[in-house]
Amino acid sequence: MEIDLNADLGEGAGSDEALLALVSSANIACGWHAGDARTMRLCVRWALDHGVAIGAHPSFPDRENFGRSTMHLPPAEIVSGVLYQVGALAAIVKAEGGTLAHVKPHGALYNQAVKDPVLADAICEAVRRFDPGLRFFGLAGSGMIDAARRAGLTPVEEVFADRGYMPDGSLVPRSQPGALIEDEEESLAQTLSLVRDHRVTTIDGSTVAVNAQTVCLHGDGAHALAFARRIRERLTAEGIAIVATA
Repeated sequence: MEIDLNADLGEGAGSDEALLALVSSANIACGWHAGDARTMRLCVRWALDHGVAIGAHPSFPDRENFGRSTMHLPPAEIVSGVLYQVGALAAIVKAEGGTLAHVKPHGALYNQAVKDPVLADAICEAVRRFDPGLRFFGLAGSGMIDAARRAGLTPVEEVFADRGYMPDGSLVPRSQPGALIEDEEESLAQTLSLVRDHRVTTIDGSTVAVNAQTVCLHGDGAHALAFARRIRERLTAEGIAIVATA
């Protein structure tokens, strides 16, 4: 059994280089919610040094609120914005001798696309136009995965180690209790259930089936690095290999 571990990087957490020794895929902020050209280049270099697959992490144009504000933009504007961000990171990756592997939307752009097929289609259309060979990371079992397939992309179904789940398989909104799992043992147990058993216990105690292909480890928490080490060690002890999606 194997699983991909991904982390969102270039967002100012300060642990990016160390996290890259623990994950197999990196989603690098492209400047609209966090990061800048210098940070992008550093993260790309570190990712290449560690043999980690590099992905773009585009956002709504919302740096003031870390890309977490709900926005309703025309599809054409979404396509242009995603192209702009993915293209910027891809240029840096190419200049450093690497190859961009995937795209994962950030924050509100991601969460809205889970239930908004027009938005999801616009994001995937931008990725397809840029490079149809790029993989697309989206919430497991959601409309994002359907949109990627419609666009002819290869979807990668993502699950979360430290986020609560709703009975429909979506994430508990950050504005509600139970959105974040603070207890490390609980997060470890959820990760193992997602990866090994392909199911997760939701906020109301019910169980939902999931197809876990990549696990997101948030890199901006107070104990992100220590928790990433624990998850990697636990998965390895269970005989689960950590590899980027092919």
